Amino acid sequence: MKAMIFAAGRGERMRPLTDTCPKPLLKVRGRPLIVCHIVNLVRAGITEIVINHAHLGPLIEDTLGDGSKFGAQIVYSAEGSALETAGGIAKARHLLGDAPFVAVAGDIYCPHFDFSQVKDVLEEEDLWGNPYPPETRDLGWLYLVKNPAHHPEGDFALENFSIANEGTPRFTFSGIGVYRPELFDSVAAGSSAKLAPILREHANRHRIGGEVYRGDWTDVGTVERLEQLNAPLHHGR
Repeated sequence: MKAMIFAAGRGERMRPLTDTCPKPLLKVRGRPLIVCHIVNLVRAGITEIVINHAHLGPLIEDTLGDGSKFGAQIVYSAEGSALETAGGIAKARHLLGDAPFVAVAGDIYCPHFDFSQVKDVLEEEDLWGNPYPPETRDLGWLYLVKNPAHHPEGDFALENFSIANEGTPRFTFSGIGVYRPELFDSVAAGSSAKLAPILREHANRHRIGGEVYRGDWTDVGTVERLEQLNAPLHHGR
């Protein structure tokens, strides 16, 4: 399995930090956010990684190189301007291949996520080894988290491991998902496209699965959240 890490966003809410540093290179306790993902992917045996970039992209390439210092093989998908999540995937499809891949937002912090669990969530066969018909297979698998304070309404409901647009309780999409490449057939390479409308369309067709991740997770979307992650640890905290 290959992985894609999204690193093309401008990070407007993180300015002025992101004026000179791409958001995925901002550090939590001395380690860039994106490096945390790379290390966890490699630990799970996922070593072929595609990283897209736009804003300050050369800094990302200079910092990470070809990935060999992490035990990875990193290739880059450069975007002149950020193409949004689905657009970034469509542009990088020739690098990702034809098999399901895991995709990770470069600006989240989830230090203990075990990527070994993503390898078989999009099953091809039933318990007896019979292939699922292509038209019934899940096209994606999302990891959801408890709604953070800044997003109390959540994104999706979950019904027997199937993502639903309506229902309760609701959860927030973590930014980690596993996708079949054909989920993005409608997006032309080089065009800008958001991920959420595609997920919602196929959720209505019961083609997106998912589960709740209950480990440490933070959307590092503001300077304040970054400062909280880097705050000194106190005894008993």
